[in-house]
Order: sequence, then structure tokens, then C-alpha cells
Amino acid sequence: MSYKEKLDLQRIPQHIAIIMDGNGRWAQAKGLSRSMGHQQGVETVYNITEAASNLGVKYLTLYAFSTENWNRPQSEVDALMTLILTHLKENLYMKNNVRLRLIGDIERLPDYVQKTINDCVEHTAKNTGLTQVIALSYSSRWELTKAMKDMAEEVKSGALNPESIDEKTVTEHLNTRFMPDPDLLIRTGGELRISNYLLWQCAYSELYFTPEYWPDFNAESLYKAIYDYQQRERRFGKTGEQVRTEQEG
Repeated sequence: MSYKEKLDLQRIPQHIAIIMDGNGRWAQAKGLSRSMGHQQGVETVYNITEAASNLGVKYLTLYAFSTENWNRPQSEVDALMTLILTHLKENLYMKNNVRLRLIGDIERLPDYVQKTINDCVEHTAKNTGLTQVIALSYSSRWELTKAMKDMAEEVKSGALNPESIDEKTVTEHLNTRFMPDPDLLIRTGGELRISNYLLWQCAYSELYFTPEYWPDFNAESLYKAIYDYQQRERRFGKTGEQVRTEQEG
């Protein structure tokens, strides 16, 4: 039986975040260049976005390029930028009624990449299905540092009272303020860490790690991760008994 058949369609996570890891190792294992691994990884993005959209997932956030990735060899960075542009020009969005949003230090990207991104965001703005969020030139420490600087400027100008700063204030100053926190965080590639990704937002996310490299991750892999998620009890600091009583009420 497929994991899709086992899913409770009334309990599909609203927001799934993914660390797409293992493109390079997948390619090396097959005697291919790392850029070929990234190219195959783009195909997986198409498949997983379509599968998530068909399940009714509202937000799918994909970690495509971290601020630390700028330190990779220039040839690999250039190849990644080319693949990103190719992905954004595909008909994935209109075909599946998908809206595109970006988070990250976008101004650090080359001008031609920024233009393509902005055009695609504008072109898909009225789509009403799944929102695909690409984390590009992103890291949580960058995001949180920027939020602190922005709040400090507001305090300095008198627009923000420091005594009024709370969790809601911080959340409203993050790149991700337009969407709910992830219910489920998936990492492919076998590593057991979250690599500076959505640290604030994933405080209570369910974490799922798989040894599958991203190019091998498919729709059935996604269904399996969601099925695993549905077997867990999300307590958010409460006791299991409290959660069950609230659900029964």
C-alpha cells in the first residue's frame, strides 16, 4: 500500500519546509559532475511541488542557497544561479496554480537573477494554490541579525517602544512574516542538523531526516514523511493529556 493511501487528508501539514541536501554526493556516486546533481535536484523540486500542491499543502519552503554557499567554488555558484533561472522560467507555477515567494538577502544576487525572480513573483502573485517559498541567499542568523537591526532603528526613531518588544514583534520583522511557522521540516541526504535554516520558525516543528539524497526523493518519499508526521502528537509544551482533552473538546 502506498503511503499516500495511508494519509489522513484532514491532517495534512499546512507548511512543509525542506533542506534539499545531497545533490553533489548523488552526482559523485554516479560519476557525474556536481552541477549535474543540482540539475537533477531541480527535477525533484518540480515533482515535490506538484505532489505537495495536490495534497493541499499551503506553503512549501525550500532551502535552495544559503549565505554560506557563496563560499563554494565560483563555477558551482554560477551553475546554481543558472539552474535557479531555469527553474523560475518553467511553467510549473501557472500549470499548478502555484505562487512564488522569496526569502533571503536577495540584493546580494546578480542583477539578472533578481530581475527574473521579481518577474516570476509578480507573474504568479494572483495564483491561489500552494505558495512555493524559495530560501535564496538565506540563513537564520542573517535574518535574525537583520530583524534586530531593523528593530533597533525603529527604537532609535521612536517608532518602537523597547518595552513592547515580544515574540510577535520579532516575528513581524522576519522575512517569513507572511506565512505560518513550518509544521514539518524535512532534511534529505542523511545529515542530522538544520544548518542555520528557519531557526526561529522551527521552534516547534516536527523534524524528519531521511538518508535519501534530494535527487532520489520522490512523491512517495514525501507521503512517507507526512505519514510519519501524522503519527506524532504535537504538544507545544503541554502534556499529552492536555492536548487530547483539547482535541476531544
